[in-house]
Amino acid sequence: MSVLNWIYIAMVSVAVILSVVRMIKGPDITDRVVALDVFTTITVALFVFFAMIFDRYIYIDVALVYGLLSFIGVLVIARFIERGF
Repeated sequence: MSVLNWIYIAMVSVAVILSVVRMIKGPDITDRVVALDVFTTITVALFVFFAMIFDRYIYIDVALVYGLLSFIGVLVIARFIERGF
């Protein structure tokens, strides 16, 4: 692996850590939902990165399905928050 790949992995690791901290520490439920959405977006980017590194393009299909499911999940949570507890 090249140096750029290691830099990318380090940057994504920092982004994951910050997202998890916001999910745990978020002052409001909406902040936690946004952090969850950011986390799933980072995970989709990781799937695409692994597809490039390992030359396994099935990971891109997995990333697309995971992205769609996470989008639907965020919509469901937003609808739940909008209607109230």
